[in-house]
Amino acid sequence: MQMEDSNCGQDTQIFDLHNLKAAAALLKAGELVAFPTETVFGLGAIANNEQAVSKVFKAKGRPSDNPLIVHVSQISQVHDTVSEVNELSKRLMEEFWPGPLTIIFPLKDKVFAPSVTPGKQTVAMRMPRQLETLLLIDMVGFPLVGPSANLSGKPSPTTAEHVLHDFNGKIAGVIKSRTTTAEIGVESTVVLAEENRIVILRPGAVTRNMLEKIAPVIEMTASQQLENQKIQSPGVKYLHYSPQQPVYLLPHTYSDQDWMMEINKRSERIGLLADNDILACCQKNKSVYSSYSLGESGDIASATRQLYAGLRFLEQSNCDIIFAQAFSDADDSHAYMNRLTKASNYML
Repeated sequence: MQMEDSNCGQDTQIFDLHNLKAAAALLKAGELVAFPTETVFGLGAIANNEQAVSKVFKAKGRPSDNPLIVHVSQISQVHDTVSEVNELSKRLMEEFWPGPLTIIFPLKDKVFAPSVTPGKQTVAMRMPRQLETLLLIDMVGFPLVGPSANLSGKPSPTTAEHVLHDFNGKIAGVIKSRTTTAEIGVESTVVLAEENRIVILRPGAVTRNMLEKIAPVIEMTASQQLENQKIQSPGVKYLHYSPQQPVYLLPHTYSDQDWMMEINKRSERIGLLADNDILACCQKNKSVYSSYSLGESGDIASATRQLYAGLRFLEQSNCDIIFAQAFSDADDSHAYMNRLTKASNYML
């Protein structure tokens, strides 16, 4: 299947662990195949084919100046494709790969397609913790780009069904994983490994506390990155993760009664994204049109895993506004709060 008009209307092929060679053949031919990872699904293209990489930007509606993350299946592929790997980067790869950590490396000329790193002298790389995708990259024989397989700006996909909702008939294939949903549910941590410190450019499942066991850590905000064009994570320049409805963050200090008070103030149809305790208290209110559970109260891992699925579900439910549960911004909830804050319009 092509991205060209000649194939419009054809369904996207679904692959699994047993027919990955066919998916790899499509990628080698310059087509797009979405693949699972432990974070979110990626929209895959072979990273040395400019025409293929350009299709990623076109399919997503992604701004052309937004760099892509390159996915590898072996650490040796990093050494083969970047100009330098410092000692701190080596330690990070040894400790956290395969896993949800993206590392920024100096770019080697004429290895990747120009659109992978538009105007940058660096490239972001990671090794996903997902058997199907590691095997796929091996079969392709070259690293793959893999931005989240969603329309640009919308909540990222954590299931193959989410990918098909956005791209059925528009990309060649999608690979289903053995599990029904992504293990983590938000994008990887992105870091720059300097000589003696680690700079977090985007928070994720590899937290500051984990990284501080390796070296001193600082976190650079999106605004700080935009001021320093040389140090920038993919995706910081644009809004992300937002459903079409306004999203209101309800503070972590709110009681069930506070939630009810906010709901009672509204005349719109409300979608609730919250834990089971809050839903049990509030979802029978006549103003609550739809709801999605983040899991048991206090289960941050579950809430993070369910965040994008919940935003997608509520968007499709045709509610008017979304009330979403905030948590205190601690080490384990930092990635959740980072993504939800970007998706939200208001803090109550």
